[in-house]
Amino acid sequence: MTRRRVPEWFVLLLPAIIVIAAVVLIPLIFSLYSSFTPYKLTRPSTLWKWVGFFNYEKILTDAKFWAAFGRTVLFLTIVLNLELLLGLGIALMMNKVTWGQRTLRTILMFPMMFSPILVGFQFKFIFNDNIGLVNNVLQSVGFQNASLPWLVDGNLAMFSIMFAEIWMSTSVFAILILAGLFAMPRDPLEAAKVDGCTAWQTFRHITLPFLMPFIFIAMTIRSLDVARAYDIVQIMTGGGPARRTELLWTLMSRTGYVDARMGLANAMGYVSILLSILFTIYFFRKLSAARAELGMAG
Repeated sequence: MTRRRVPEWFVLLLPAIIVIAAVVLIPLIFSLYSSFTPYKLTRPSTLWKWVGFFNYEKILTDAKFWAAFGRTVLFLTIVLNLELLLGLGIALMMNKVTWGQRTLRTILMFPMMFSPILVGFQFKFIFNDNIGLVNNVLQSVGFQNASLPWLVDGNLAMFSIMFAEIWMSTSVFAILILAGLFAMPRDPLEAAKVDGCTAWQTFRHITLPFLMPFIFIAMTIRSLDVARAYDIVQIMTGGGPARRTELLWTLMSRTGYVDARMGLANAMGYVSILLSILFTIYFFRKLSAARAELGMAG
């Protein structure tokens, strides 16, 4: 009777499997289980009390959760669209550059290299009421009474967070769209030029349809990032003032670690993951449609 040998590929992958199980799989299962319990950090015994879908039912009737959800959707919509427009404009301009383009691409990537926590501290200083750079610049150009409460007023605080997020991540759109411009065939552009098409007509009917798959890839990546926005919001405003800038993940953090209701926070997390999956499916369908249209046009 011969002994079955363990496949060599399994032996090679075993350390990675163990690490992934310890770091990802076990915490995921634990958090899913605890979302069906009234688990509180201050009362460990509550981890073993099963309450079924009570936490999920509570979320559906929780006004604070849906308010944070609405702010997250608003935040995501504005940030994604502004990053798209700015990234598209930057990519189109850089595509026209004939000298020093590699240097410009390297500079363009700098904001992506900063940690969101560092960006949060940076813009928390820039928008500071008293010593912030923005108010000092406004005062130096003639607005003597310009002492705007950027991080205290609810609307200005949300604008400040959006500005920081856009500054940090617009380059994602710019780089991906620029890659699309580099991959674009020149024959259709030359044919449009010969036919007498204007620059806008060429962009609208040739360049933009070709770039749409790249745009939807960037949208998918950034929608997941923006939907999980936490670091910048927590550093700059902590969800304040009066929770006017509280998004889903800052609400989960407050619920889990400040209020110690970890079971409810984990339930919020899984609802948020489900919503993120729906966003991803939407963008992937748009991506598939754009690729199919591009293939039919080709």
